Amino acid sequence: MTSPDKIWTAGLIVIGDEILSGRTQDKNIAQVASWLQVQGIRLAEVRVVPDVEARIVEAVNALRAAYDYLFTTGGIGPTHDDITVDAVAAALGVPVVIHPEARALLERYYETRGGLNEGRLRMARVPEGSELIPNRMSGAPGIRRGNIFLMAGVPHITAGMLDALTGALEGGAPLLTQTLGGWIPESEVADILRRTEAAYETCQIGSYPFFREGRVGANFVIRSVSADDLAACCTALAEGLAAAGHPVTPGGI
Repeated sequence: MTSPDKIWTAGLIVIGDEILSGRTQDKNIAQVASWLQVQGIRLAEVRVVPDVEARIVEAVNALRAAYDYLFTTGGIGPTHDDITVDAVAAALGVPVVIHPEARALLERYYETRGGLNEGRLRMARVPEGSELIPNRMSGAPGIRRGNIFLMAGVPHITAGMLDALTGALEGGAPLLTQTLGGWIPESEVADILRRTEAAYETCQIGSYPFFREGRVGANFVIRSVSADDLAACCTALAEGLAAAGHPVTPGGI
């Protein structure tokens, strides 16, 4: 479902003390952002919060009001510090309930894995009024309540949940990108970048410098929802840089 004239946005809350302590390196921000881009939705803000209910509630209420969609990763497992469901329910002002379909899924999954104990049953808890997001990797589903999506913290499980949501969200036209790269100090071409972007209102140009082989360079990433405008902007930027003595390589360096 697409609405090309509207820019759809999303917020993401990454939940977990292990992320903030550095013990676990987050991979979900990049994969959620990439998936959203294909859906025609732009990830506009990310917050990383600890396993503290009040902090999660604060972030949920702020981001669900600011954006069309809100995603969370982490904190929906079987242990005492998995409090995302409780925090989201508190933010929405609804009780936590056992979802009957989630319970049935877990009972089937754990039938040959020691049975459904109290900890595992925690993964059937949802904010009242929620739907489930399929999880083909294990028995524990993700949770959807309106435009809020609660997903696992384990990246490959999150990826499966995102796959299950593909095409299910309303979004705009997908953001298209092209890259030009060169052995160019970005400080020397900042004005060319600014003028080119200003000339193409539907395009954004990002500059990403690097240092390799003892040389300074930069990749310029041009983004737009319009394929025609993107192509025209890329041509104009390449010509402008070349005229200033800075040839570029399509696809980047």
